[in-house]
Amino acid sequence: MKTVVMIWTLAFLAVLVFTKPSQAQQQELLPMTYFGDTLQLPTGVKTVSISSLVNDSSIRAFYNQLNQPTMMPLVEVLMKYKEKKQLDDWLYYQLIRRTAQYFSPKETNYQQYTLYKWFLLRKSGYDAQLAFADKHLLFYVQSNDNIYDIPLFQKEGKQYVCLNIHDIGSIDFSTVQLNKVNIDEAGEEGKSFSYKVNQLPDFKTTVYEEKELVFQYKKKEDRYSIKVDPFTARIFKNYPTVDFASYFNIPLSNASYGSLIPALKKKLKGMRQEKGVEYLMQFTRYAFMYADDEQNFGKEKRMSPEQTLLNDYSDCDDRVALFYYLVKEMYNLPMIVLLYPTHVTLAIAFKKPIGAAVWHNGRHYSVCEPTPQRLDLPMGSLMPELANAHFDVAYEYIPIQ
Repeated sequence: MKTVVMIWTLAFLAVLVFTKPSQAQQQELLPMTYFGDTLQLPTGVKTVSISSLVNDSSIRAFYNQLNQPTMMPLVEVLMKYKEKKQLDDWLYYQLIRRTAQYFSPKETNYQQYTLYKWFLLRKSGYDAQLAFADKHLLFYVQSNDNIYDIPLFQKEGKQYVCLNIHDIGSIDFSTVQLNKVNIDEAGEEGKSFSYKVNQLPDFKTTVYEEKELVFQYKKKEDRYSIKVDPFTARIFKNYPTVDFASYFNIPLSNASYGSLIPALKKKLKGMRQEKGVEYLMQFTRYAFMYADDEQNFGKEKRMSPEQTLLNDYSDCDDRVALFYYLVKEMYNLPMIVLLYPTHVTLAIAFKKPIGAAVWHNGRHYSVCEPTPQRLDLPMGSLMPELANAHFDVAYEYIPIQ
């Protein structure tokens, strides 16, 4: 009898040892990487599949199956990481995208991947919506920001911005009807999503690349060896065109800041303020090659200061953003952005105006052109063809006293 019991016990242990976990269980135990960091995802995360036929009823069924207590530990892990790293909404959305890709690869089933993103963003407390345009499943989030180059819709006085149009391409909404998917769920109203990026994650320095910036100043060659992060390009790859206030104030990452700003401050030490600004203007003008967005990206794209450092080519919008950032960091002077029909430039308020200054809200602002032109413009000068052209003040920065 003891022999029989022993045989059954050994057989049971063999099953425990050699039974292979399901693929979902194996994936749940694997760490997930996010821009050089590693998150440990909880076990027991529910995975749900949806057929190729996606409509209102199948989306509701998907939502009801996924909306279970076993999913909340995953959302809690994501939210705790957001809080720990102080991720702004756009950076948190990149984490959501990475998580959705982990559980439902985009290449395998794009609509299912989109539904995972929508579910996770919604469960993170945001007002996320779905809609159909013809056969395309569109993913929207409520935002109060000014967004210029992606589809929007209004619902009950609120603006909703499309998050996945870059995957689909252009849609002619004058001929295609937008049909919204309604998911009834009790609870608090979802919060608004902001595209403002107040800080970049502190990436591991091992992922940075060295880049050398070279330009001529006073017939002498100046060189700066800086650290740039290839992850930055990925973070902002699908970032929409936002207003000047938003993308001008996206800061540099810690490593890029530490490799450039102290070196510039050392160079500017002892210079008069106007001479220092002139140096920064020449640096921004000539340390990068020029290409318009159509040549560079195939569409209009405004780059943050870090992106401008990262890219070999940039246009007037990008250089104005970098120049603004450098002047603000070094001297913190009042500045205005002058928007012409075909050009953008920056004007700065010094103690005394330089050249033909622009009068705005009680201050004289001197134009400082950070983009190379056919003439080597000194401070306080515009190209002759812009001298009498109409412009708008697209953004005004006044330092806090």
